Amino acid sequence: MVCVLVSFPLALLTLRALSRAHTSVDPVKPTTALVTEGPYRYSRNPIYVALTLLYLGVAFLVNALWILLLVVPVLLVMRYGVIAREEAYLTRKFGDAYRQYTAQVRRWL
Repeated sequence: MVCVLVSFPLALLTLRALSRAHTSVDPVKPTTALVTEGPYRYSRNPIYVALTLLYLGVAFLVNALWILLLVVPVLLVMRYGVIAREEAYLTRKFGDAYRQYTAQVRRWL
């Protein structure tokens, strides 16, 4: 239950940071700003952290071990199938500013 309760405020704070920077949360749309404020001070992927917490919380709430067992493959797909592409895009778009940010802020937590 705690995971679910933490995931929603984290997601809202992340959306607020993106909105303040006037950039879209939609991964299909181009990024217009490098966001380093709000939850992005602690994680380069706070929305994925929030979604993972929600996933884990639901698994615990419905008492489904099989869902918990799938979290590792899901996170591997996210890391190598989604996040790797996003990081490559952000490196091309923001260059040294993004490289400096990645040196200071962890990918997850």
